[in-house]
Amino acid sequence: MLFFDPTYFLFVGPGILLSLLASWYVRSTFRRFSQVALSNGLTGAEVAAAILQRAGVRGVQIEPVDGVLSDHYDPSAKVLRLSADVYHGRSISAAGVAAHEVGHAIQDATGYRLMALRQHLVMPARIGSQLGLLMVMAGLFLHMLQLAWVGVFLFSAIFLFELVTLPVEIDASSRAKQRLVSSGLVTASEGEAVGRVLRAAAFTYVASLISTALQLLYFVTKIRDQER
Repeated sequence: MLFFDPTYFLFVGPGILLSLLASWYVRSTFRRFSQVALSNGLTGAEVAAAILQRAGVRGVQIEPVDGVLSDHYDPSAKVLRLSADVYHGRSISAAGVAAHEVGHAIQDATGYRLMALRQHLVMPARIGSQLGLLMVMAGLFLHMLQLAWVGVFLFSAIFLFELVTLPVEIDASSRAKQRLVSSGLVTASEGEAVGRVLRAAAFTYVASLISTALQLLYFVTKIRDQER
């Protein structure tokens, strides 16, 4: 039903375009700096291990994972999973992405509160993404507006998760660049290039947050229209 409503695209279209732009930007930036070799010759996995050691973080495993830009830190398993281009790569991009994920490991080790909050929001956001949209659509179609409002409430968990995620990611990037430069793993000029890779990655989280906010606004607007 929603996809036959022209106003749906007026609300959500800009968010979709912004998300596509962000995806292109992060991939093109990663590709560009993956061609620039790191002066110390270390791989992303070696950079990650060096930062963990110097930060005094123990018990974190570093493993390769399939996919492109599929890098992530798993706080439940204490595992840093790096994509092949990052794990084996010896580039500015590999160092930046690896250091960013180590930033999350450091957040976990130091009890960074927003990261802990984000972990608590994972399940509500998952439920909201699976049930929220269906309940909103069913509520609007059947004119059961209470059901639609429940769907909005559930879907809001996605927005809240992404809202908390943004400062968590920015903080991890800040820790990453600081650790890379202060430990001498990159030069000052390489640090600036790493910063560009990390800013490109942060743009994707901004785009995702805006896209979700616009979709949520559309749902609220449609429900209020039916209430009149």
